[in-house]
Amino acid sequence: MSWIYLFFAGLFEIGWAIGLKYTDGFSKLVPTVLTVASMIVSLGMLGLALKELPVGTAYAVWTGIGTVGTALLGIWLLGEPATVVRLACIGLIVCGIVGLKLVA
Repeated sequence: MSWIYLFFAGLFEIGWAIGLKYTDGFSKLVPTVLTVASMIVSLGMLGLALKELPVGTAYAVWTGIGTVGTALLGIWLLGEPATVVRLACIGLIVCGIVGLKLVA
């Protein structure tokens, strides 16, 4: 169950990271409320995952999911560049996440 909590914590991290862009410096009410709610859910689920998982593994996987998801959504939603090197680096992060899951 801890890995499920961690996975969803990572998804909500993506939500708040992308949400920050839409808050326009916290000047837009609805995106700000949704971003803050996503932060709370993400940290709460990370806390639940940490009941059973090692902190180093859980934190690395949580930030990795957030990093990969945010980078991909940045490319898709925000028109950020999708260079070969950038996509290869994202792939390396995914390999690290999978590796941590396999050894934990």
